[in-house]
Amino acid sequence: MVYLTRVEHFNAAHRLHNPDWSAEQNDAVFGKCANANWHGHNFELFVTIKGQPDPQTGFIFDAKKLSAIVRERIVDKVDHRNLNLDVPFMQGKLCSIENFVIAIWKELEPALPAQVSLHCLKLIETPRIYVEYYGE
Repeated sequence: MVYLTRVEHFNAAHRLHNPDWSAEQNDAVFGKCANANWHGHNFELFVTIKGQPDPQTGFIFDAKKLSAIVRERIVDKVDHRNLNLDVPFMQGKLCSIENFVIAIWKELEPALPAQVSLHCLKLIETPRIYVEYYGE
């Protein structure tokens, strides 16, 4: 099995806020991230697929085509957007990085061709915070 990773970058704003909680409880749990005026991040998304190399090309999948899929399905929908308000696949979800990476997986997985499968997503929110998700 061969693993191929493509990295994409985007900027987006969000707010961590549970509408069932008081402002005090949101502030206690989420701190600055509960700011009513939002906050933003420079995200790095690592998309790793797996498969067997094609005997004709040597590729498991063309990295440029993978980039086009990621851009169309994710980056074009989230870049310079408010994740809470502007992104349909995040509607009704608490906008944590954990929920965000799961939603990204659900957007990408059906768009990949049959010869490869999604192995892992790594989403970097800050230089000190990132998540990895394996579809489990």
